[in-house]
This record gives sequence, C-alpha cells and structure tokens, in this order.
Amino acid sequence: MQEALSPLTLAFVAALLASLLAKFWLAARQIRHVARHRAAVPPDFDGIVTLTAHQRAADYTIAKTRFGLLATAFGSALLLGWTLLGGLDALNTAVRDAVLPAWGPMAYQLALLGAFMLIASLLELPLEAWGTFRIEQRFGFNRMTGRLFVSDFLKSLGVMAVLGPPLAALVLWLMASAGSWWWLWAWAACAAYMLLMMVVIPIVVMPLYNRFTPLDDPGLLQRVQALMQRCGFKARGLFVMDGSKRSAHINAFFTGLGSSKRVILFDTLLDKLSHAQLEAVLAHELGHFRHRHLLKRMSGMFAVTLIGFALLGWLAGHLWFYADLGVEPNLGAPNDALALLLLMLVAPPFMYFVSPWMSRLSRRHEFEADAYACANASGADLKAALLRLYEDNASTLTPDPVYVSFYYSHPPAAQRLAAMSLHTA
Repeated sequence: MQEALSPLTLAFVAALLASLLAKFWLAARQIRHVARHRAAVPPDFDGIVTLTAHQRAADYTIAKTRFGLLATAFGSALLLGWTLLGGLDALNTAVRDAVLPAWGPMAYQLALLGAFMLIASLLELPLEAWGTFRIEQRFGFNRMTGRLFVSDFLKSLGVMAVLGPPLAALVLWLMASAGSWWWLWAWAACAAYMLLMMVVIPIVVMPLYNRFTPLDDPGLLQRVQALMQRCGFKARGLFVMDGSKRSAHINAFFTGLGSSKRVILFDTLLDKLSHAQLEAVLAHELGHFRHRHLLKRMSGMFAVTLIGFALLGWLAGHLWFYADLGVEPNLGAPNDALALLLLMLVAPPFMYFVSPWMSRLSRRHEFEADAYACANASGADLKAALLRLYEDNASTLTPDPVYVSFYYSHPPAAQRLAAMSLHTA
C-alpha cells in the first residue's frame, strides 16, 4: 500500500500546479487578445503609429509569450527534478562525500551552493541563447555575437563567485552560531549587503559588461543639469552606455545609492529622441526619486526577506521539511545550505499569486512619476518620447487586461497616455 503524501508535499505540488496552470492560461489570453487586435491600429493611436509598427509589436509580443510558455514548462520540470525527483539530494550526496571529509562543514556547504548555482546557470543557458539569437534576432533587436554571449556568461559566473561566497559564508555561520534568533541577524546581514551592492554594482560590476562614457553633448548636458537642479537632485555623473553592442532596445535609467547615483542613457536612446524628449524621460525617472519609490520598493523587499528568514528559521529545524521535498537530511553534517536551497526553490510557486499586487504597486509608481515629469518638463514631449519607446521596443498597444494585472510593471500605453493627458490639459 502506497504511503500518503505529506501535507507539505501536497501543498508544494498544488502551488506548483496552480501557478503553472495560471501562467499558461494568462499566456493564452495574451496571445489571443494581441492576435485579435493585430489587424488594425487602436483608435487612440490611429495616424500616430503605423500599421506596420503595430503588427510588428503584436508579432514580437506573441513570439515572446509563446517562448515564455516553453521556459515556464522547462522551469517547472527542473523544479520537480531538483526537489521531489531527487536532483538536489543526489547533488548534496556527491558534494558532501567529495568535500566534507577533506575540507570540513563550511567548505562543503559553500561548495554545495556553488555547484547548484553553476548547474542551474548552465541548464538555463540554452533558453537564454534561444531567446537572444532566435527571438531577438528575428525581430532585429539582437546585436550580440556568440563570443560576447559566452563572455557575458563567464563574467557573470566570475562576479557570482566573488560576491556570493562572503555573504553565504556569513549567513551559514550565523545559522550555526547565533542561536534561535539567527534568522534575524542573517536578515540584517543580507539587508546591509544589498545596500552595499547598490553602491558597488554601478561602480565596479556594470563597467565589466558595458563602457560608460560621460555625456559629451553640451546642449543636452546643460538641459539635464538644469532639470536636476530644479528638482533638487544630485548625481555623480551623466553617462552614455554602449547598449547598442548587445541590443537595439532603447532605455534610460538611474542607478546607485547615495553619492554613487548615476544617470545612464543608452546610446541608442540618444539617436532616437530629441533633447526635449530626453529631458522629459529623465524627469520621469527623477519622479521615482522624488516620490521615494526606490525606498518603498526596498522596504517591501526587506519585509519579504525578513518573513522568508523567519520562516526558514522555523523550517530548518524540522526533518520533515527536507524529507517532504525530496531531500534526505544530513546526519553527520549541517543542513543549513540545504535549507537555504530548498526554500529558494519552493518559495516561487507560493509567491506567484502575490505578483498582481506587486505589479499594481509598480504601475501606480509609474503614473506618479509621469505626473511629476509633466509638472517639471514638457508633457507633450514625454508623450512623444513614450510613443517612440513603445514603437522602437515593439511593445504591444493591445495587451490583455488580465495579463497586464499580473505581469505589467508599467501601465499599457493607452492608460498611461490617457492619464498624462489629464496633467497636460
């Protein structure tokens, strides 16, 4: 007679199945909705966006969504393979037997975390390559060579190998040495580390991938500096990033924290927008800082991380947590790294249905930043810039509303431009 599945196993399978079905249902809605509206430009954009551009955006959206279905199915199969089908258990046994006798508990646990990350990265690499060299290439966005793709991957492994182990070792040491409240200390360490990385990444990590040159357009530089002065914003510098060596997509963003804040413009963006339009786009980004959106998002991230560590603090001490998820807990070695990996693996299916709330909050922030930009720059120029961004990035003008509620961090074009009209009337 077969043994009944445990409550945790049932809950995990139910969450995985429910999230998988929801993802497929939402993707199917998006594909049908975009395809149904492909034949004609929406009335709000008639005469502004060409039918050719509208159909290209529809085709790009459908292709990416279909590819997302494949990635979702593959990711779900991998998750089952790592957990209930014994993949993580087999990896743990191999690493433990090879490392623990010679190097001790800490080296074994760090090796387990490193081996998992390496294997997971290698397993995801074919999908990344397909998305880059098939989907992006097909629609004229990819400018990355195979050599650059491999170089980026190796650099990412190197960055992970340098930045990851110190934090992992600290968390593992706290789990073993800080008593029953270890999770609170570990959370504090991770929060401090994330803040540190916001300073380090723009200065140290990002230049490994792209070249950043100071903005050398005197007219635009003067205009942007005047905007920042009006808004009371200080940045370390204004830089142009050679994004065109990887992609034809266009973008602008702010990065960093405190004195490391930088204004970054894609070189592709400078070729597409006028000075007035660029000023309006940057005013939008300044709106995020004025409304403290970054601080609010970080606070939310810290809150979720705290809950995660508190949950792990309770689960890590129960043998059923490991056994019910397909892993035989160690008897003569610490299980802390195993606990970290298991929670990291099984949390996403449970968290999936929180995504509509997070997406809604992000869209509200975008509306607020748009309103700020309209008040401090030209709303008409911001509209024109956004339309150019939507067109050049092949963003569909007709997404499915339910799909938007789950996934869109930015409002759809029609909603966004309609809201901006209220501020520019």
